[in-house]
Amino acid sequence: MPHQQIKFYQAGSFVAGNRLLPPEERSVQARMDRSNSLTSGHRACQGCGEALGARYVLDAAMRATEGKLIAANATGCLEVFSTPYPESSWRLPWIHSLFGNAPAVGTGVAAALRAKGREDVRVIAQGGDGGTVDIGFACLSGLFERGDDVLYVCYDNEAYMNTGVQRSGATPPAARTSTTKPVGPEPGNAFGQGKNVPLIAMAHEIPYVATATVAELRDLEYKVERAMEIRGPRYIHVFVPCPFGWGSASRDTIRLARLVKETGLFPVFEAVNGEVVGVSKIRRPVPVEEYLKLQRRYAHLFGDDPRDDVIARLQELADRNIRRFGLLTDAPESAGLPGHAGDAADAPPAGVEGESNLMRMLAETHRGAQ
Repeated sequence: MPHQQIKFYQAGSFVAGNRLLPPEERSVQARMDRSNSLTSGHRACQGCGEALGARYVLDAAMRATEGKLIAANATGCLEVFSTPYPESSWRLPWIHSLFGNAPAVGTGVAAALRAKGREDVRVIAQGGDGGTVDIGFACLSGLFERGDDVLYVCYDNEAYMNTGVQRSGATPPAARTSTTKPVGPEPGNAFGQGKNVPLIAMAHEIPYVATATVAELRDLEYKVERAMEIRGPRYIHVFVPCPFGWGSASRDTIRLARLVKETGLFPVFEAVNGEVVGVSKIRRPVPVEEYLKLQRRYAHLFGDDPRDDVIARLQELADRNIRRFGLLTDAPESAGLPGHAGDAADAPPAGVEGESNLMRMLAETHRGAQ
C-alpha cells in the first residue's frame, strides 16, 4: 500500500507501541489530541467491530478536516447502540436518517453547506451493509452519479444484525443467518447471490474507492485521510466482525478481520477513477478453514458430516481473489486487476478499455459463484 508500514517489536498493545514513536508517526488513535468522536456510554456488544470501525474512521476524518465534519448516519446497529434516547455517544454534528437514505441526507447536507459558502465543512454518510448494499443502494448510486462531495462509509458485518441477523446482500456464501438456515444440499446462504459494492462503486468511476478492515488501523486511517483530501463522491468499505451475529468470541474480532484478508476472502485495495492503484498484500496465505472455524455461523460445515465440498467452493472464491488482485507478496500488482494503474499519482481516468475490464470481472465473479 502507499502508506509506510511500521513494524512493532515490543510487547503489549499497539497503542502503547504507538506512543513510543515520534509524534508524526503515531496513529490517530494513539494521539492525546484525538477527537474521540464516538465516546463512552454507547451500548455496543463487547468486541463490536462496527464500534471500532466507526471510531477509527471518524477520528481520522476529524483530524483530516480539523474538526469541521458532519456525519449522517443510517438506521442500524451503529445508530441504535450509540443514541439510546435521550443520550448520545457522538461528539460531532451527527444526523440520524432512515434506514435507506443516508446517502441522500449526506447529499442534502453538502448542498446546504455549499449554498452557505461553507466549503471548509465536510460531510460523511455512513451505514451498515443492510442500509448500504440493500435498502440504500439506489440512493448510494445516485450520490455517485451526481458527483456529490460526500464520503460514504459502509461498515460491513455481513447481515442485518440489529433486527435479528437476517441475510443481507453482503452475506457470504454458506453463512448461517436467521433467514438462511444451515440445512439442505446447499446449507446457509446460497452461492452466487448478493453484490460487491466496492466494484460497483468503481464502475461509477468516482474519484476514490477503498476497502479496509479494523485489523489494519494505520491502513484504515490512511484511506480515510486520503479520501478527505479529495472532492467529490468517495466510498470506503470497512470489514467489521460481529461477535453476536457470527457466533464468534469477542476477543477474536481483530483476529477475524486479519484472517479474512490473509485468506483472500476480502481483498483490501484502493482505486482512483475506476482503476485499482494499490493492494494490501497477504503476508502468509491462510486456508479458509482457519477463518471459518472461529464462527458458529459456519459450524454446520464442520460437524459429524463435514461439508468439504462447500469449504472447497469457499476456498475457490478466496483463490480467485488472490489471483485477480495479485494479493501474494510475490505477485505483480497488475495481475488481473480491473483497469489497473501502476501508481495512484499517475492514475488516469478509466477509459473504455478499463471499464470493459471491470465489467468482465463483475460478470466472471457472478458466473464463478454459480
